[in-house]
Amino acid sequence: MTLRSIIRGVGSYLPARIVSNAELAARVDTSDAWIMERTGIRQRHIAADGEKTSDLAIAAAKAALASAGVDGADIDLVVVATATPDQTFPATAAKVQAALCRPGIPAFDIQAVCSGFVYGLATVDNFIRAGQTKNALLIGAETFSRILDWSDRTTCVLFGDGAGAVVVSAGQGSTGQDRGILSTHLHSDGRHHDMLYVDGGPSSTQTTGHLRMKGREVFRHAVVNLADTVKEALAANQLTIADVDWLVPHQANRRILDSTADKLGLDPAKVIVTVDGHANTSAASIPLALDVAVKDGRIKQGNLVLLEAMGGGFTWGSALVRM
Repeated sequence: MTLRSIIRGVGSYLPARIVSNAELAARVDTSDAWIMERTGIRQRHIAADGEKTSDLAIAAAKAALASAGVDGADIDLVVVATATPDQTFPATAAKVQAALCRPGIPAFDIQAVCSGFVYGLATVDNFIRAGQTKNALLIGAETFSRILDWSDRTTCVLFGDGAGAVVVSAGQGSTGQDRGILSTHLHSDGRHHDMLYVDGGPSSTQTTGHLRMKGREVFRHAVVNLADTVKEALAANQLTIADVDWLVPHQANRRILDSTADKLGLDPAKVIVTVDGHANTSAASIPLALDVAVKDGRIKQGNLVLLEAMGGGFTWGSALVRM
């Protein structure tokens, strides 16, 4: 038996305000039909004035702790995956630690944009496998509405705000049938920076900036990279796509989800889809979708679940988990 990282609890939080496609159509040159046809999104949640990424993260973390039956005092590592922190520094994770956990434990942010949760899961898994952590709190939280150009119909319709969290605890396992994270796989290729980025930052413009994207190029790379990293995870564990009970992908765009499933030969019924109601919530999208599927009973203990994401950078990766 060896140390293994077990997802013990899940939780999420969505801001109260819902913005429909019809509301957006009154602001920019678009329509509900145009958005649905190209993205599959019908609505998104938007953080209230004064509602920060840390507020979303703390709410999702509380739900995950309750789901796991773990007290904040039991947590010995906090990691927040976000591209929209409250401030340049300190880390948003430090605010979560101060609100929910005991002083002195490590707390830091990870910035891999939409791949942030998978990067965070790999990081937490390695802390646990090294024997340095027993109970970790991993959160994906974003307020992307704050970095959108609301006059750009090609980007402002795609994103929303939200947070999802998991409690990951040290356990024992020796086979692929035992609960836990079986493997994680991370990649990046900075040559594609200009395809998806924010045109600001403290070191360059001293402004926050707005999100910019070349949608067709991102779509093309996403389908290839996501399918490849899924195959990589399966090969590393000597499994096939037929062995997977559920695919929980980054919720970027319904067409990307469908194209990736088709490229893998995966039954679309096995793909967890929440992009219609949440839009793209970047690092929050996988834990949000995971929480939805656990809560509604689709994902059960013992299921083999594959997580995958791609984000700006480019970054991409996957994780294979026995729930």
